[in-house]
Amino acid sequence: MRLLTINTGSSSLKAGVYRVDGAIALDVSAKVERIGLPGSRTRITDAADATLVDRQEDAPTHESALEKVLAWLERHRAGKGLDAVGHRVVHGGSRHRQPTLISAEVLAALQALQSIDPEHMPQAIAAIQTVSRVYPTTPQVACFDTAFHQSMPWVARTYPLPRELRHAGVVRYGFHGLSCEYIMHELRAIDSAAADGRVVIAHLGNGASMTAVHRGAVVDTTMGFTPTGGLMMGTRSGDLDPGVLLYLLESKGMDAAALSQVVNRESGLLGVSETSGDMGELLAKEAVDPRAGAAIALFCYQARKFLGALVAVLGGLDTLVFTGGIGEHAAPVRTRICAALSFLGIELDPLRNTQHAPIISRDGGAIVRVMKTDEDLTIVRHLQRLASRGEMGHVRL
Repeated sequence: MRLLTINTGSSSLKAGVYRVDGAIALDVSAKVERIGLPGSRTRITDAADATLVDRQEDAPTHESALEKVLAWLERHRAGKGLDAVGHRVVHGGSRHRQPTLISAEVLAALQALQSIDPEHMPQAIAAIQTVSRVYPTTPQVACFDTAFHQSMPWVARTYPLPRELRHAGVVRYGFHGLSCEYIMHELRAIDSAAADGRVVIAHLGNGASMTAVHRGAVVDTTMGFTPTGGLMMGTRSGDLDPGVLLYLLESKGMDAAALSQVVNRESGLLGVSETSGDMGELLAKEAVDPRAGAAIALFCYQARKFLGALVAVLGGLDTLVFTGGIGEHAAPVRTRICAALSFLGIELDPLRNTQHAPIISRDGGAIVRVMKTDEDLTIVRHLQRLASRGEMGHVRL
C-alpha cells in the first residue's frame, strides 16, 4: 500500500508518503511553515531525511500550500498510485469516536464544528477538499484527536452546566489523542506493565496538554470542549475564569472574533512575554529579559499544578512521559516542572535529563521518560486497519 498522511496546524502543514509492505516505511516528508504569514517555508525530505526541497515562497492559504506539495509529489511520482489519504482532524464532536471514511455527510458534519474550533477545523476541511480535487477517486479517512479520550468517565467529561447543554454536546472532549495513542503504543512495546499502570502523558509544544491514563484508558485530560482549554500554551490562554470573557465582552466591547483572537493567538507564552510564543526563544533570552522568565515560570507552574491534579485522580503515578517539541527538547522546563515533586515519587537525574535520555528519572520511584511522538504513524496504522477490514471503499465527496 502507498498512503499519504496530512496534518494541518493553524499556520503549518505536514504531509508524508508511506509505503506499507509488512513494515511501514516513510518515503517522502513535506512541511510548510508560516502559512498566511511572511516568510513561508517549504521543506521536503526523503526517507533518509536528505533535503530535496528547501525554499521560501508565499503560501497564503493551506489550500495553496497543499496544492504545491501535491504537485511536487506528482512531478516526482511520489504521489502516484496512492491507496488512501489519512487526515489528522482535531475535533470529532460527539458523533465521531473512531477513524472514519470521509463522505459528503461526514464532511458536512466536520464543517458544522468549525465554530467550535476555528483554529484547526477550517484548515483540515480545506485539506480534505484539496485532496478531493487532486485525487477524486482516492479514499480519504479522518483520524480524530478526540477519539482517544472517549473512555473518559462522565465525571471527567461533564461541565457543571445545565443538562440540556450537555445533551447538546457541550462536554470535555480532550485533544492530542493521536499523539497519546502513539505514546501508549510505543510504551506498551517497551514495557507492557508500565502501559497498564498509572501514566501521565505531558504533550508540551505550541499546543500543550496532559493526559492521565490507567490500564490503557483515559481517566482525565487537561484540554476540554476546545483545544484552547487547560494549560497555557504558545499563544493560547488555557483555562480562564469565565467571568474574564464576560468582562471582555461587556466592558471592553469585544465580539466573538476579537475574543478568539485574544485567547487563541495573543495569549499564553506570547501574551506574558510580549515577545514570543516559542519556548526555545524564551529560554535563550531569559537571563536578559524578565518578561521571558515570567512566561517560562508561569508555564512550568501551571504544568506542575495540572500534573499534581492528574496524579491525584490516578491515585498515584507509575510513569510520566514528556513528549512534543518542548517536552522532548527543553530540559530546563522538565526540571522546573518536576522540581519539589519527590513526594509524588518524581525525581529527575540531572545528567540524564540534560542528555535527553530515554529515562531521565533517578532509579526508584516513578519512571520519567522522554519519548518522541509521531501522530502521522498513528494515522498510517489506522489506515492499515481499515484496509485490512475491507472498509476503505471510495466515497465521492
